[in-house]
Parts: sequence; structure tokens; C-alpha cells
Amino acid sequence: MKLGFEESQLAYTSGTQKARAWTEAWVSAQAYCPHCGNTKMSQFPNNSPLADFLCGSCSEEFELKNQKGKFGAKVADGAHKTKCERLAASNNPNLLLMNYDAKSFSVVNLLIVPKHFFVREIIEERKPLAATARRAGWIGSNIILSRVPESGKIHIVKDGVVRPKDIVLADWQKTLFLRNESPETRGWLLDVMKCVESLGKRDFTLDEVYAFERHLGDLYPGNQNVRPKIRQQLQYLRDRGFIEFVSRGNYRLRH
Repeated sequence: MKLGFEESQLAYTSGTQKARAWTEAWVSAQAYCPHCGNTKMSQFPNNSPLADFLCGSCSEEFELKNQKGKFGAKVADGAHKTKCERLAASNNPNLLLMNYDAKSFSVVNLLIVPKHFFVREIIEERKPLAATARRAGWIGSNIILSRVPESGKIHIVKDGVVRPKDIVLADWQKTLFLRNESPETRGWLLDVMKCVESLGKRDFTLDEVYAFERHLGDLYPGNQNVRPKIRQQLQYLRDRGFIEFVSRGNYRLRH
């Protein structure tokens, strides 16, 4: 996989348009499908709603976002209504996030957020555009990247280094069990996964996860039984092989 961009021959004057052309051309030429390993992805026509690329082998769709610096806690996205409507759809796109270096004209980071990590809780509604704007009243969205567990941020390229393809494909497979759950059910699972990962160690205790009781209660104010809910999510994650039960009250991350 070559990380350098090819100079676009398109007559764009905007820096944003040029970057879009470079990065899309790079994905078409260099990126592979992380779901099935297919070596090429096809590009949708420009301005297609939400998705930019399609794998011709497994029909997974991908949306590409690019910028020079690393992405922060939030990523600006398209129309809020459309984004929310697509959450439960089978063709909801996976998200490709690319950082590039304009000086070296190359990719620095490329990570994927699989679509099964998208739930309503991480889609934030932006303020409507002002009446003076060209698209007055249009309501966009933000993806709250900070609420996505690390297992939902799969790097193909990290800090200018290409990760082995077999490891990327294995990382993708580890969380596919989430696709069997509705977006509503996945919300709790993802937040508990995020809490477990934030402990920063493979071995952890039930009491350590209970320490997030208030945090989870704030996220889900309608639930008055947070501890039983935590235990339920841990049992589900254990049954799906994401964590393993070591002994009473003790668990271990499987990866």
C-alpha cells in the first residue's frame, strides 16, 4: 500500500476540493474492504447522500472524511435527519477517517469506524443554518467520536505506518456480533465497552466497572437499575467472546 497521493489533474481552485479529489483517488487506488478483504472499492457518483465508496464483493458502503490534523471529539457530518434514518438500514455506511500531510502529500492515518458502532446517542444535531446562509435552515449533524470505543476505531494506517491486512480484518471481525443487535440495544453495550476499555488494562473487576455507575446513569437517566444493566452487558460481551470470565467478579479483555 503506497501512502502518497497522485496529483489530481482536475482544475479545482479550492483547497478543500483538491484534498477531496486526492483522498478519494487514493482510497479508490489503495484501500481495501475491511469487511471481506476485497482489494478494491468503487466510488459512488459525487454528492451521493452519505456514502462515497462501495465494495463490489460484499456491498459494504463507506463514507470518507478527511482533514490535515487528527480528528477531535466530534466529526461534522451530513444532514441530521438523513443520518438518523439510515442508522437502522442495512446500507448505513461505515466511516473512513483520513488524516493527511499536505507537505509530504501522503496519508498519515486512516481508520474505520464500522457501522455497527453507530447509534442514535453518538449522532448530535447541529444548530440550523442561519437565515442568511445559502442553505438556510439546514440542520447538520456531528458524530461524537469520543463515545466510540477504541475497538470501534480500526486503523489501516497509523502514524504513517501501514498495519498488516490480516490484523485489520481480524479486528473488524471481533465486533461483528454487534450487528445482531438493534441500535437501541447497542447503545448500552457500546458505553459499557467504552468504560471497560477506559480502564486501560486487560484484567478488570466488576467493581471497577461499577465505578462508572453514575456516569452511565447520567447517559441513561431513565434507567434506575444501572448495576444490573452493567452485569447484563458484561454477560453479553462474555457470551460473544469480547471479554472472558476469569473468576467471580473478575474479567479479562480478549484482545
